[in-house]
Amino acid sequence: MIKVPQIDGKDVAPSDWAATPVSIQQLVEHLVAENETLKTRLSQIEERLGQNSQNSSKPPSQDGFGKKVVAKDKSKRPRGGQPGHAGNPPKFYELSAGDIIHNHIPTVCGSCGEMLTGADEAPYRHQILELPVLRPHITEHRLHQLNCEHCGRLTRAKLPESVGVSHYGERLTAAVGLLSSENVQSHSKVQTLMSRLFGIEISIASVNRLRHELSDALLIPVKAAHQFVQAARFLHSDETSFQQGNADGHNPAGKKGWLWTMVTDTVVLFEVALSRGGAIARQLMGKDYAGIVISDRYRGYEWLDEAQRQLCWAHIKRDITAMCERTGASQEIGRALQRRQKRLFRLWHQVRDGTLSRDDFQTKVGLLRRGFKAELEQAVELLGVAGKKSPLAKTIGTCQELLKWEGSLWTFVFHDGIEPTNNAAEQALRPAVIWRRLSFGSQSEAGSQFVARMLTVITTLNIQKRDVLEFLTQACKAARFGEPRPSLLPQQ
Repeated sequence: MIKVPQIDGKDVAPSDWAATPVSIQQLVEHLVAENETLKTRLSQIEERLGQNSQNSSKPPSQDGFGKKVVAKDKSKRPRGGQPGHAGNPPKFYELSAGDIIHNHIPTVCGSCGEMLTGADEAPYRHQILELPVLRPHITEHRLHQLNCEHCGRLTRAKLPESVGVSHYGERLTAAVGLLSSENVQSHSKVQTLMSRLFGIEISIASVNRLRHELSDALLIPVKAAHQFVQAARFLHSDETSFQQGNADGHNPAGKKGWLWTMVTDTVVLFEVALSRGGAIARQLMGKDYAGIVISDRYRGYEWLDEAQRQLCWAHIKRDITAMCERTGASQEIGRALQRRQKRLFRLWHQVRDGTLSRDDFQTKVGLLRRGFKAELEQAVELLGVAGKKSPLAKTIGTCQELLKWEGSLWTFVFHDGIEPTNNAAEQALRPAVIWRRLSFGSQSEAGSQFVARMLTVITTLNIQKRDVLEFLTQACKAARFGEPRPSLLPQQ
């Protein structure tokens, strides 16, 4: 017996339905089921079309121009510097040998025309900066060859041990590496820049060779940085896809590459691997890692103890926003969770600003946590009434996952220095994502190593406010002459 269908939410009268031919009943039943399927598919499509950086993992760059921007209250202050603002005076550079100083001394008074005498001890300064004509500094070694009058053999002089065999100096090698990494220039662009800026003609093969030489020179400093990260009390971790080719035969299966990053306060590590699995995370962090990891909910970190994880609330916020943009029960669940999420961040901002003590913060979050968990549990109880592919099922699935790792949502509340978001790792990956989009990844394992090591060095030194070009120059020189490599670890 086919069940009595509903029209506009009301059951059809049983007598009328019984009098309907069976073939018509079957057709109606089929159309009702098809309508439910189409409504579910439509809601899924609408949700996908409405995804943006606020309710999904999509980056802001993919939001497009059609996204509505929430209008802010227009400020009543005029543009520019406000009354009382000291302003930013021009920067004056220290003078060195070769710089020119012109003293302009008035001879007559600009008002009455009388002759002027004396000197101004603090004249007004006006500096003009100009680039010099750049030309490479060339050191030529001429190895003479002489004939022995006794035996008749020729003997050519040898280069001193203090002279490298490469035709390109350490600073030039460092500049090539920097141009093709931080400045994201291709081999041919580096070749062009070296010619136009410095008048140096260099082949594309030489550019590639210098990149590999610099990468090898950074191996020891990067290994030391890796050990430092593995001993850190806490770190931020994230990963993004990074294509690696098979030019050197190290990726014959064409596996998808992944660029991993581990971020601490002073040192940032990058690594390219042909896997996103938990084994790579364990290898990078160390199988006995005892610190706390701030990350998203990716399963590759599930080998860590619950107390060792802090799930990123920025990701959770996006999931809750997606719930709020759905309809029905999903929206109600989302709004209930959103109220508590906003309350949590208001409290956290007070802690960060120093207006709320850590003890009071923990007390207030304890109450908030119980309410947040209760909302998740109530949502999961609706599992039996949700279709497998319905928006409500997606909402419940997210709530189930949050309940599974509920203890990892609040780690930052009880540990100083732990952030509630993984923004540090995501910000560290942004230059890498730009590099990937412009270069389409790397063509070989050696290319991936160059990417990871240069990103490690540049990002770490930028955090420590150290000179990147000078560090690369020292590393290259040390590798060429067997000297100790410079360190990426924080300077005492």
